[in-house]
Amino acid sequence: MTGRPQTDDSLVMGIDPGLTRCGLSVVRAGQGRSVVPVAVGVVRTPADEALPLRLRRLSDAVESWMDDYRPDVVAIERVFERGNVSTVMNTAHAVGVLMLSAARRDLPVHQYTPSEVKKAVSGNGRADKRQMTNMITRILGLSEPPKPADAADALALAVCHCWRSPFSTLVSERKSSL
Repeated sequence: MTGRPQTDDSLVMGIDPGLTRCGLSVVRAGQGRSVVPVAVGVVRTPADEALPLRLRRLSDAVESWMDDYRPDVVAIERVFERGNVSTVMNTAHAVGVLMLSAARRDLPVHQYTPSEVKKAVSGNGRADKRQMTNMITRILGLSEPPKPADAADALALAVCHCWRSPFSTLVSERKSSL
């Protein structure tokens, strides 16, 4: 993917993928560890609606956010096995649609596991939802915790990318120069 190079002042879109509830956020990466929230929300699709229609609703909403906020990069949660195959499959369908939406705009997509996000944001790869919501509220200086948890998770993904991306870029550059 091409996209614009990430710099201080980049807009990062965080996405907590889900078919019933999909958390969306946009943050502005500042110097060092400074991150400023721009927008946060949740897209919902009706559970009784056919899968193709739900995916279209999700795609339409995410593409509208991408058009409105024009992020430089997308950070999305990596799908992992949660024990319920149908839940994993629905989430995987949603991730595919979300990544396609980014690809249509030539936006780079970075995936992070839940434990990577938890470790980056809280210092504990096993932090629970309450701890993560408290940390993201404090980090971003929010007056109240984002709700539902999917919104807080989307913000955490964006913050994780802001904090991890400079290090990942440095490692990649060093590997390519060897």
